[in-house]
Amino acid sequence: MSGHTPTLGIELAGVAVAVALATVHLFGGRLHGLGRMPRSRWLSLSGGVSVAYVFVHVLPEISRAARNVGAEPFGLGFLERHVYLVALAGFVTYYGVERAAKRGTPGDAGERPAQHGGESGEDADGTRVFWMHVVAFALYNVLVGYLLLHREQPGLESLLLFGFAMALHFLVNDWGLRQHHGDVYHDRGRWVLAGAIFLGVVVGTVVSLDHAALAVPFAFLAGGVILNVIKEEVPAERQSRFPAFALGAAGYTVVLLLV
Repeated sequence: MSGHTPTLGIELAGVAVAVALATVHLFGGRLHGLGRMPRSRWLSLSGGVSVAYVFVHVLPEISRAARNVGAEPFGLGFLERHVYLVALAGFVTYYGVERAAKRGTPGDAGERPAQHGGESGEDADGTRVFWMHVVAFALYNVLVGYLLLHREQPGLESLLLFGFAMALHFLVNDWGLRQHHGDVYHDRGRWVLAGAIFLGVVVGTVVSLDHAALAVPFAFLAGGVILNVIKEEVPAERQSRFPAFALGAAGYTVVLLLV
């Protein structure tokens, strides 16, 4: 990965993609049929696209970056052969957030319909769980916003591939948060997550990480993406659509290999 400073054109394109990603959070709830059971084919397909992007595009980038990390300053030498530990840390972090959220909420989030009137945020436990989720995913979105401007391949094509995969991934995340928190998420959480994307873009305009340091947020995001797709697709109560998931993964793999 490189620490290329994005051109003005790429910065403007990155802002446009950030607007599109924020729109997913702000208006994704208006897409009818995503909350039905069995799981919407579109959500399963979106999950497949997200996973394909991580395994076919992001992890190879991390592998290339790992070869350069050992020579960098600031104590990053231990990542020379173990940069995947950062991806593991992302996976474990978001797994821990989900486990803590389930302990603080009666029943399994996937079994409960979306709540109305904000009941999930009324008591102290519900409020704690809600803000735990929102803060965790806000940090996630800040990383995405930053990476809109800084990737190994700084061109428009790379930006669009990343933006498309993240838009579908955000659709999956947004659906899960709406199911868990209902109107509380709609009234507050979606605005925080949308704003976090733009915060990441702002950080990206003033901070440009070098080869080694850029591997860290990208690897952490990869681990988080894998966990968040798995926790939405794998549980039996989700009644996921494997053919749609496989189609999304295979189709986007072909796209990534051809471009």
